[in-house]
Amino acid sequence: MTLPPIRFTTDEAAALAVALAAADTTTPYAGAARTAAQKIAATMTGPASTAAQELAARILTLPAPTDTTVRTAVEQALTTNTVLEVTCTDAAGHESDRAVEPAGLLSASGRWYLIGWCRTRRAGRGFRLDRITAATPTGERAQPHDLTELLRGSTAAHAVQPDVLGPLTPPP
Repeated sequence: MTLPPIRFTTDEAAALAVALAAADTTTPYAGAARTAAQKIAATMTGPASTAAQELAARILTLPAPTDTTVRTAVEQALTTNTVLEVTCTDAAGHESDRAVEPAGLLSASGRWYLIGWCRTRRAGRGFRLDRITAATPTGERAQPHDLTELLRGSTAAHAVQPDVLGPLTPPP
């Protein structure tokens, strides 16, 4: 896909540079973020480009240990809308296997969550990516699920409580 020439302001270029520089190896689509940053930098010229590149060079993200196989499987399942078989460990250390129909990703308090329809629990659930120990896309087409509805009704709404859920929850 190609885009027509886009002229970014210095602030816009800096915002993109910072956002893409902050994508560490645990961030979903981190590889795509790196190549996008390179493409954006290659097309920019002038003071906005220089300012963005200088700012990006001053942004450091220390990656947490992660299983890139899990992250890649989650990305693939989201992109292709396929069911994902996951093995995850809960906060108490109990391991379980689940079939999940992925709906989206949520970032809260520095952690990433896969939000999806859990076939085992027959409900929307949030799965912390750093607690997923194995993930395999099945190739089976997932049913479409509305991310907002899953967030409203899932345990993620109670466990994560990100600010973003405020506008999603109807007033009492």
